[in-house]
Amino acid sequence: MVDAGRSGAAGGRAGRAPLLAVCTGYFMVILDVTIINVAVPEVGRDLGASLTGIQWITDGYTLVFAGLLLTGGALGDRFGHRRVFCAGVAVFTAASAGCALAPGTVVLVGARLVEGLGAALIVPGSLALLQQAYPDPDARSRAFGLWGAMAGVAASAGPLLGGLLVSTLGWRWVFLINLPVGAACLALTLRHVAPSPRSTARPLDLPAQAAVVAAVGLVTATLNEAGRRGWTDPLVLTAAGLAAVAAAAFVLRERTARAPAVPLGLLASRPTGGGATIGLLFNFGFYGMVFTASLYFQHQRGYSALGTGLALFPAVAMTMFASALAGRLARRTGHRPLVVTGMLVASAGLAGWAAAGPDPAYPVLVVPMMAAGFGTSFALTGTTSTVMTAAPAGYAGTSSAVLNTARQLGSATGVALGGTLLATAADYGAGLRTSMAVGAAAYLTAAGLARLCVPAGRG
Repeated sequence: MVDAGRSGAAGGRAGRAPLLAVCTGYFMVILDVTIINVAVPEVGRDLGASLTGIQWITDGYTLVFAGLLLTGGALGDRFGHRRVFCAGVAVFTAASAGCALAPGTVVLVGARLVEGLGAALIVPGSLALLQQAYPDPDARSRAFGLWGAMAGVAASAGPLLGGLLVSTLGWRWVFLINLPVGAACLALTLRHVAPSPRSTARPLDLPAQAAVVAAVGLVTATLNEAGRRGWTDPLVLTAAGLAAVAAAAFVLRERTARAPAVPLGLLASRPTGGGATIGLLFNFGFYGMVFTASLYFQHQRGYSALGTGLALFPAVAMTMFASALAGRLARRTGHRPLVVTGMLVASAGLAGWAAAGPDPAYPVLVVPMMAAGFGTSFALTGTTSTVMTAAPAGYAGTSSAVLNTARQLGSATGVALGGTLLATAADYGAGLRTSMAVGAAAYLTAAGLARLCVPAGRG
């Protein structure tokens, strides 16, 4: 049972403690997504990694993260979200130490995969624990807004902190920074977050979990290897075909399973299925932009790692307050207009970059980057609330995992496709503009889906 004293209003002193504990873990996970972007060129030079290797250092984390989120959510629903959340923090922190000590690319990629496992245990529990701690709709909306804002803080701190660490102490400190954060998160969670209820009657659907891991991994591998081998290479086509088979196997399994990992009715509902698709699209646009822009600023403009972090700061700084602002405005307007507006603003931003020409002055790129960062974060709170409010009893972790699986798959495919476009285009600038145009189209599609899938009312 939830301790009422620990589940108070979000504005109360006691009520802020669970939020701080949960958001510390989420901060660490998102920091590791963005902090690596400015570090990978230096990592690549130090370890002799190819462009494909650099993509795997970035995407190895996100593909395991995305592939195992459903497993993490199901484990939390079954064994209690606080227990699984704490286990994830411990795994993530230990894997970060492994990344920092890696002697070569293969070991680093392996440690990043284990980090992804830890992240997959942390994130579904973070939303489920907030839903548990803040049952009042207004308090929950504020908590989700601050959860989203924490992602913005981490995204903002990542490029700057990564650039500073790489320029001063070296790229290994990009991972060592997680050790004190992880220790603080464990201490806060064990002290301030109440134990979670368990649903041990529902068994884990291991075949479905395996199908999701296979589908996510094969999609990411297809996009990564297409940049090196070409889209018509037999291995690339085989991986794409196997990804489709794995996805079909997941659907077939969920249709026939007595206790499906994700009931197909849940996926088919507009709030859950539509919200997850919107999350996939805006993560695709935003993280694809951050990855390709990082490479562009360093390889084409000769910026240092710290200079690249400063160059990206306008985009990620907007995320620092957009989610919190959306959480407050939603009580007046409802979530739908905010999600639609955010996606249109972000689409306009990336379209502006795509239209800016082959070598625009840096100030010309500031507004497009700010628009993408603001729009993405502005839509996050409404998308999260839409999915979590629609979660059936006992499926909070699963619904959180569906949303975050889609989002991380969007991140992985955005990075992979962006790298592929840079590698296969006639020149770096043309590949970058094409990547931005594709991201703008993704945001525009998300705006249309939001009109259909995000409820119009408040709450």
